[in-house]
Amino acid sequence: MKVLLVYNPFAGHKRAKKILPEVEAYFLEKGIEFDLRTTDYHEHGIQIVMDADLSQYDGVVAAGGDGTLFEVINGYYRNESKVKIPIGILPIGTGNAFARDMELYNTHWKDAIDIIALRSPRKVDVGRFISHGETYYFLNILGLGFVADVTEIALKLKVLGNLSYTLGVFQKTIFLKSHKLIITIDGQEYQRDNIFVEISNTRWTANFLMAPSAEIDDGFLDVTLLGKLGRIKLLKSFPKIFTGDHIYLDEIETFKAKEIKIKTDIPKVLTPDGELIGITPIEVKCLHQGVEVFWR
Repeated sequence: MKVLLVYNPFAGHKRAKKILPEVEAYFLEKGIEFDLRTTDYHEHGIQIVMDADLSQYDGVVAAGGDGTLFEVINGYYRNESKVKIPIGILPIGTGNAFARDMELYNTHWKDAIDIIALRSPRKVDVGRFISHGETYYFLNILGLGFVADVTEIALKLKVLGNLSYTLGVFQKTIFLKSHKLIITIDGQEYQRDNIFVEISNTRWTANFLMAPSAEIDDGFLDVTLLGKLGRIKLLKSFPKIFTGDHIYLDEIETFKAKEIKIKTDIPKVLTPDGELIGITPIEVKCLHQGVEVFWR
């Protein structure tokens, strides 16, 4: 077995760079050959995978956090090779929300390599969105509004790991504002006074159980809408998001969708898989079982 190992040495506050010799040794111990490609700058992973001859490999491994996985899946879909190989997840970053659905954490990187060695891929859904003529893909989530504002703060506080998102919530609550939203879900239009939209392919967003009923391969994206509410209620309700009980709030609406269109009264920044890329209006589609991922 041979894989293309796309490795972010800056992941996990550069912890990834320190453990790289151990990672390389364990791959070889499990009988997995690899071509190591380290990412040197933002979106380098996209270029690496896009330019690779995938026919030479049995899989491509995203080693880092959710941002690295985002780059790998986007490079994967831009690659012109007719050969489509499975993607492996090596969660060694600060944010590994997609890996949590696989019950993998950044301290369990050996378990992740064990899974790759099993060579037992599973087909999973992929989210695709178009923003102002540019097409992107995501495996985890796509958010806008309050959640994107929180992500912006979290990226600045990344050294704190998932705690950065909690601190971002408190800071952005001070400046809480709603915006006008028109969202079309599988042809049905809704107009809302909105705080945030989260489109989930997986259950987890950072350490928040955002979409407790989401399934990675059901052909649907789970949409969570938060309507207008006050700052005090937002803060009182915030702990519910850790358990998934937020979906029972009167201000929350949830949908399952194959295709989504979103327009806002003012352009809103998007946060796909913890990145900040694109603005509204957008079109989103679920690509049913669009890629294979090495799984247990």
